[in-house]
Amino acid sequence: MRHTWLLVPAILGVAASAEARPRDDALSGAVRCGVIADSRQWLDCFYGAAQPVRAGLGLAPALAAQVQLAAAPPAGGVPRDEALRSQVVTNAVACMREPAERPWLDCYYAAANPMRAQLGLGVPQVAPRPALIPAPIPASMPAPTPASAPRPQLAFVAPAPAAAPAKPPPMPKRVGILGGLFNDPKPVVRDVAMQSYSFDKNHAFTVTLPDGQVWEQIREDEIYHRARWRRDAAQMLVTIKPDAMHTYVLTIHDENRMYKVKRIR
Repeated sequence: MRHTWLLVPAILGVAASAEARPRDDALSGAVRCGVIADSRQWLDCFYGAAQPVRAGLGLAPALAAQVQLAAAPPAGGVPRDEALRSQVVTNAVACMREPAERPWLDCYYAAANPMRAQLGLGVPQVAPRPALIPAPIPASMPAPTPASAPRPQLAFVAPAPAAAPAKPPPMPKRVGILGGLFNDPKPVVRDVAMQSYSFDKNHAFTVTLPDGQVWEQIREDEIYHRARWRRDAAQMLVTIKPDAMHTYVLTIHDENRMYKVKRIR
């Protein structure tokens, strides 16, 4: 990933101002992911690179496959979407302004949203973070020679105002009592990242999607299918299909479990 390697001096300049921190290791790992050719695999490596920060915060570890990719990124082939990868890593470098590790981690994950959009994955609707870009060199300043080239100067660009959130789509049509038993109905939600999730006192979950949809686990289902999610919502891709008895089934892309749900908003 030729463009992303240009960001290494900026990362090293930030890390040199203090002792190495887990976030510095995460950024270094994200840059090492640049040798991966496939963009979906690169995105998993980018997520896996955040493991040092997750461990420091006492959070559940990233997916084992993601951590393995970040530890030993497989080289080979021509990296795709290089400009977009550079944008993601640049956004991640801009997260260094966050003083605490947890806001930094949230910012780091949000930095990957342009690549998620490119791959057709769900993108949480959050306010954009300021992008970090090289400051322009004045025309009167002579071009530096390679031996004396200074580290890139960095400047923040203020984000555009966030658009007002859209209203959630209409409620899905009521399915028949045998819906899903003898056919494979079309999903009403397909591979969309959660915006958030929560559990009530009985551990039944409520899931909110970026477009405003809210789905709740059916009370009878919580007894037999208890969710034990600990990951960040943005890492969990949701698919929801009609099922029998006027219900819907929710699945997570990397889980082999099904949950009965109903839409409440």
